[in-house]
Amino acid sequence: MRALDSFTDDDFRRTVLRALKLLAVIAAAAALLLWWKIGWQSAILLLVGAAISGSGLFEWLRLMTAVMERMDGGGKPKPIVRVLAGFFLRLALTVVLLYGSLKLLNGSAIALAAGLALGVFALTVEGLRLVKAWTV
Repeated sequence: MRALDSFTDDDFRRTVLRALKLLAVIAAAAALLLWWKIGWQSAILLLVGAAISGSGLFEWLRLMTAVMERMDGGGKPKPIVRVLAGFFLRLALTVVLLYGSLKLLNGSAIALAAGLALGVFALTVEGLRLVKAWTV
């Protein structure tokens, strides 16, 4: 067991990437189940929510990596303007996806909300795994 104070940027990156993989697996399985039970439109809404949630986790990873590179001063940091531009572009795309999917698909809005919540769930699971493997 390692002490939590030795948690590195690489450990953070691996944790978020594992959460993204878990999110993808759960979203695929849940979408198949929804498609079978209540229709393809709700399954697509769940996948849209999961994609938005996953893109949020990935964007958070990019932002934290850029901030940590600037704080550490090691290597050549990415231009923060490019990272922030990507962040705001993702937000705009999220609004378009949410509006478009709710307007065009006649599925369950609860499926969309569940897809959006999958990112939090996956990150919580990975955080609990991390706490179990490390000591405080």
